[in-house]
Amino acid sequence: MCGRYTLAADISALQEALPGFVFPAQLPLRYNITPGQEILLIPNTGENRAEVFRWGLVPSWAKDPKIGNRMINARAETLAEKPSFRTAYRRRRCLIMADGFYEWRQDPGVKGKTPMYIRLKSGKPFVFAGLWESWRSPDGSVLRTCTIITTAPNALMEAIHNRMPVILPPEAYKVWLLPDEADPRDLDGLLRPYPDAEMVAYPVSRLVNNPGADTPDCIKPAEPADPSEPPTLF
Repeated sequence: MCGRYTLAADISALQEALPGFVFPAQLPLRYNITPGQEILLIPNTGENRAEVFRWGLVPSWAKDPKIGNRMINARAETLAEKPSFRTAYRRRRCLIMADGFYEWRQDPGVKGKTPMYIRLKSGKPFVFAGLWESWRSPDGSVLRTCTIITTAPNALMEAIHNRMPVILPPEAYKVWLLPDEADPRDLDGLLRPYPDAEMVAYPVSRLVNNPGADTPDCIKPAEPADPSEPPTLF
């Protein structure tokens, strides 16, 4: 599962990491993005332009947009089969910009779960593989929504959680963003765990458990129980 993430990189860092794409002139720094919020992504419309969608997929056939509350993630293994995702998998894919994400680890003998922050060792922005949809309400207004695709964990993540978001390498962007209908068999190979050697994870404060917290303190390494010990990196 991926239920919280960050996008605290500035526009110049995004432009450097994703050359050839158009981004807004300004972008707020986000340290605790939660489901139901507006997020930045690049849909496969052929324009290569970043746009704002709501996180939580609402299929075009849905009766109630509240279905999006439980559609924040889509399992890579069943995309081609699930009615909620199979059409979007073929026709409506997107790149979701991020520079880190959170997951909660259950430590032996510790009450409650420890929030972990996971990012690339380089510190650079990256993209999640996503799907998007447009839903038209009875009053005619259009709601644009999305979901983050998850896969099996790599060696780093399996000690934290049994799933991880699909992080696409740059060489996959062009294929993922093809505007024409795609055969799932040509896409399935892209939805694999990201190399663990290129990632790092560390515990952070439980401040991030509060959906209203959105400050740099969310990603600061947690203070060790013994002040003489440095924060643990994985």
